[in-house]
Amino acid sequence: MMEKIISEMLVEKPVVIFSRSTCCMSHAIKSLISGFGANPTVYELDELPNGQEIEEALVGLGCKPTVPAVFIGQQLVGGANQVMSLQVRNQLGSLLRKAGAIWI
Repeated sequence: MMEKIISEMLVEKPVVIFSRSTCCMSHAIKSLISGFGANPTVYELDELPNGQEIEEALVGLGCKPTVPAVFIGQQLVGGANQVMSLQVRNQLGSLLRKAGAIWI
């Protein structure tokens, strides 16, 4: 049920980040992706009434730790480590381009 809600939260959004407003890694990842010129949709789980359920669903999808959970082009990329390794391998920009999050 929650997986369906998460899929609906991803529809037509090239970049979605599930975050916690107090999480410094989430902040770093949001800054990194915004630095490409992308405008990610951010859901702060600690500010959503159903944040706890969403977090449990993210665990079910394999997100550990649960935040930041980054989806690009409706696909789960992973957390901070996965996003950082994409960046280190120079693949984050092209992934964002393919998803339509950035144009350059």
